[in-house]
Amino acid sequence: MEHEGKNNMIGMEMEKGKRESGSRKGVELPMRLLALVLTMAAATVLGVAKQTKVVSIKLIPALPPLDITTTAKASYLSAFVYNISANAIACGYTAISIAILMISRGGRSKKLLMAVLLGDLVMVALLFSGTGAASAIGLMGLQGNKHVMWKKVCGVFGKFCHRAAPSLPLTFLAAVVFMFLVVLDAIKLP
Repeated sequence: MEHEGKNNMIGMEMEKGKRESGSRKGVELPMRLLALVLTMAAATVLGVAKQTKVVSIKLIPALPPLDITTTAKASYLSAFVYNISANAIACGYTAISIAILMISRGGRSKKLLMAVLLGDLVMVALLFSGTGAASAIGLMGLQGNKHVMWKKVCGVFGKFCHRAAPSLPLTFLAAVVFMFLVVLDAIKLP
């Protein structure tokens, strides 16, 4: 009688463990899909942001201003290129990790879990650094810097700034999603 009670308790604990790992798996795939969508959207939004405008430049005070056609696009700023690249790398990694998740449905080895955990950690660092770099340059474009006499770029290229700005919160949200994935990966390791 006592032996049956212990077997029932062990069986219930095993069932509880199966449900918990199953619910974590049920969360991991949607989180990875969300990260894929966010990184793809952030790279695309920033990558296609562009504005061409005629700007008047006064070289010599005695002469009339010179009208020059100027284009603003993300590829002209290395911090924006870095952010686009970081999002593209994270997007590619996420697609690979989703494929790994689908292929190895139940029997993932400890080495595979550790590799995915390390990959997710690298993506967190990469995306946060991309967000920081692009935010710094974006803020400089928005406010300028009177100490070094850099003018506000967003005053001239407002359309470009408004098109590029949404990529920053998208990248930040993708980094946060990867942080949650790191926690999920760490919980799965025995």
